[in-house]
Amino acid sequence: TAQLREANPMLGHRGCRLAITYPEICEMQTRAIFEAAASLRRRQQMVPIVEVMVPLVSHVEEFQILKEVVEKTALVVQQEQQMSFTYHIGTMMELPRACLQAEKLAQSAEFFSFGSNDLTQSTYGLSRDDASTFLPNYKAKGILEQDPFVTLDTDGVGELILLAVERGRKARSGMKMGICGEHAGDPSSIDFCDRIGLDYVSCSPWRVPLARLAAAQAALRGADRGDRGGGAK
Repeated sequence: TAQLREANPMLGHRGCRLAITYPEICEMQTRAIFEAAASLRRRQQMVPIVEVMVPLVSHVEEFQILKEVVEKTALVVQQEQQMSFTYHIGTMMELPRACLQAEKLAQSAEFFSFGSNDLTQSTYGLSRDDASTFLPNYKAKGILEQDPFVTLDTDGVGELILLAVERGRKARSGMKMGICGEHAGDPSSIDFCDRIGLDYVSCSPWRVPLARLAAAQAALRGADRGDRGGGAK
């Protein structure tokens, strides 16, 4: 563990990078997911649809390497369990480079989940854990109207998300896309997600009632405007 210690782990050896260095981690996690799916099917006579997300991707090559690990592990588990199940492999969109490369990523990834916490950190170059020491001063001086870790910065971070949505669906029409993170429980952020066509929001359990209400309100506003909207769920 001492060899893995880093000065700034938020921008370090984590996410897909750690799994590429130590593929056994990806194999272990994937096996656990698929064995759980097999167990569910056997015990409850259900056919689960599994979604595996590869985190912190910036290069399409990173995704391809781990996609192969997931596919090979899924095949082994299905053979061991003597059953088949449906699964999809997508990626977390947490870095500006991933958003810029969305068209390439969408050629291999089946869905996108925008990790708004990390995407905000990496776009602003701010640490969510430390920014609270000076963000109030920024708000007081009119530099920022809202804390970007509470309400999505639609002009900056939101522009990257919109760009990724457009480029991703250019490569894969109707591609499933959503957002996860603290912003997924913020009403104004949910409204933005609906307007740009995201399909779902994923948030902390205690935020779910507010998120459901905000998503319904956003969908109604979209219907009034005649927007396509995402019908965020």
